[in-house]
Amino acid sequence: MALKLTGQAINLTGLRYQPDLLPPSSSRFSKPPLTRPIKAIQSGGDEVAAAGAASAVATPTRAPSLRRPHNVDGEFFVDTRCIDCDTCRWMAPQIFTRVEGMSAVSKQPTSSEERLNALQALLACPTSSIHTEKPTRDVLEAQKTFPLPIDDKKIPGIYHCGYHSEKSYGAASYLIIRPDGNIIVDSPRFTEKLARNIEALGGANYMFLTHMDDVADHEKWSKRLNCQRILHSGDVPVHFHSVRVDTADVEIKLEGNGPWSLGEDVELIHVPGHTEDLVVSPPLISAPYPVDMRGILYYYLTLKLMNVTPVHNKQGSVCLFCKPHKILFAGDHLGMTEFGLSIFETYNRISVPMQLDSVKKLLKLNFQWILPGHGRRAEYKDSQEKDSALENFLQQKCSQYTT
Repeated sequence: MALKLTGQAINLTGLRYQPDLLPPSSSRFSKPPLTRPIKAIQSGGDEVAAAGAASAVATPTRAPSLRRPHNVDGEFFVDTRCIDCDTCRWMAPQIFTRVEGMSAVSKQPTSSEERLNALQALLACPTSSIHTEKPTRDVLEAQKTFPLPIDDKKIPGIYHCGYHSEKSYGAASYLIIRPDGNIIVDSPRFTEKLARNIEALGGANYMFLTHMDDVADHEKWSKRLNCQRILHSGDVPVHFHSVRVDTADVEIKLEGNGPWSLGEDVELIHVPGHTEDLVVSPPLISAPYPVDMRGILYYYLTLKLMNVTPVHNKQGSVCLFCKPHKILFAGDHLGMTEFGLSIFETYNRISVPMQLDSVKKLLKLNFQWILPGHGRRAEYKDSQEKDSALENFLQQKCSQYTT
């Protein structure tokens, strides 16, 4: 039975659990691989399967028509399966750009640093859409760099996990190294290589899930690293008829409006507005929808076609505030885009005004970094600059949306 937590400033430190065996997630709507799996030899003699190309080495057998014509000539290219998640463009902006709604290579790497950045983006791509013309062993060295330190001087012990998952539409995940137990923020795509690298950094005591959309391979990570998953109960959907919702068995469900604490250095901030729990009565859905962004959209579409209105009863979404480093891990609540701050209201499923009210809460917090699930990182010189940016953003958005 999952542990439910209520009340203010609850300390979760020291809790332990034994993971249950859970059935695998549905992959009914996953895109099929474009090629047969190939293998690359890693240091130590072990082998890793590379489905498609991005998880180990690029394949030269891909059909030429899948290479986007917008790529410049050369070794690296993006194929037509790109979902425009922006990951490669902020990881290697000198190499990748956006052309007609997808990423493309605008410049081939000309230095070892640029080449490494391109290979890291290749590994992080959630749809395995980045490739090299021929297999390259350099990608094995790039694998060793994840989790990737974000800024060793300014925020030591904070890492980008890489290996973004298509199940969460390419959301970023992070690793926080701390004496009271390391924390993975949201779920990366599961790979054994990344799991071993995280273990080398001390493993993880917790996997904090900001909201229902970015849970990806959380079950696999929980079993592999023996870590407790934390998610707000408002983002744990009930079981529909014949529909398996795989966040139902998270070990720690946050109840109420918080705040909650993970020791003295980490505070969890309730920021409702982006997502909500769903209840359908009577239960009418029988298809095995996957629990990811695509599955949720199929679910809503089915309800609409059946003229059924879901009853919404709980609001989830929680940010993690890392006090020592003044970092807000924001999930999809708030992030930076190419055009400035955003609450990604296109994907809001409950109330934009409510989400904006939750953004106002952040004015009270002393942070200088925003590390989002979707979008780009933001760094401010101090809390005053952060507050000024948020106030200007809220003024602009509140003029568009009224409660």
